Amino acid sequence: MLDDALLGRIRSRAAAHDAANTFPFDDVAELAAVGYLRALVPTRFGGMGLTLSRLAAEQARLAAHAPATALAVNMHLVWTGVAKAMHERGDTALEFVLTEAAQGAIFGFGVSEPGNDLVLFGSSTDAAPQHGGGYRFTGTKVFTSLSPAWTQLGTMGLDNSDPARPLIVWAFLDRAEPGITRKDDWDTLGMRGSQSQTTLLDGAYAPADRVVRTFPPGPVNDPLIFGIFATFEILLSAVYTGIAQRALELGVESAKRRRSAKNDGRPLAQDPDIRRRIAEAALLLDAVYPQIQTLARDVDDLVDHGPFWFARLAGLKHRSVESAKQVVDLMLRVNGGASYFAGDELGRLYRDVLAGLFHPSNADSAHATVATAWLGPLDV
Repeated sequence: MLDDALLGRIRSRAAAHDAANTFPFDDVAELAAVGYLRALVPTRFGGMGLTLSRLAAEQARLAAHAPATALAVNMHLVWTGVAKAMHERGDTALEFVLTEAAQGAIFGFGVSEPGNDLVLFGSSTDAAPQHGGGYRFTGTKVFTSLSPAWTQLGTMGLDNSDPARPLIVWAFLDRAEPGITRKDDWDTLGMRGSQSQTTLLDGAYAPADRVVRTFPPGPVNDPLIFGIFATFEILLSAVYTGIAQRALELGVESAKRRRSAKNDGRPLAQDPDIRRRIAEAALLLDAVYPQIQTLARDVDDLVDHGPFWFARLAGLKHRSVESAKQVVDLMLRVNGGASYFAGDELGRLYRDVLAGLFHPSNADSAHATVATAWLGPLDV
């Protein structure tokens, strides 16, 4: 979907958006124009009908050109991917997401909260039930990518109106709804163009037809939770792997261009230490790409991994981010001190790749999920 000319224009703007800490409206407009924001929407709903495996490959390419742009649109693509996965499994609750995405709506991901390491399974946001089945949400959401651009926000909160039966409530809020504000607080080390600002909810209303799930706090076996976990982890892994791919390309270019005074002016590409670093980076990447594609195809093909699904998805995210960090680090060593200067692309990739540490599932959570899959839950 993304031709070289489009990707080239997006890359040409990435450094400026990073330096000025601005949102890439121009990138998002071009991506929308070619249908990228409706890539996962089935054709029957007016979309492009791409599979998750195909889109993961496209996201890696986009991230190699503009990591922050890829991360920003990732959150919209996650919601369309969740809706697609649910639809393919016979659940129609999010079909409005598919229809509206095809019509130009942009979906934000308003889930993360300060200090909430329960992530999908608990919330510090209050969800107050209203007459007629709607809810009013009050709380703080952080890392809300696409903050300047989203038109609909998928979010969740806790309905504690019956203390004996608390409920996690998932719903979608319209940007025009009163009680939604964003803080201009995204001044970060990396991924600056994503503008993942804090969102403040103060009684923001979701009508009954936008309330898509209620269930008890804690892990649940539900298509919505599976869809979020699967699509989020796979597409996120693709983004950070794309960053690593670009770092490797830059490292190879640097090794061929730079000369060694101690080796009679020969290219650094002839230096055994440099060659080993390039090889190590390539080996790391070669191991990650098949994992992304295999798990994405399994989601596309409705493969049932049973209790190991979440372990494999969490493991993929953990391995892909850690591998990407290692690749970028190796290529910094190949490129030398030039990477330490502001404006160097490898230096920017180094800052961007660090953001992967903070997305769920983090290292501790991934290991806990895998241990539970193999050993069962901890005794209470």
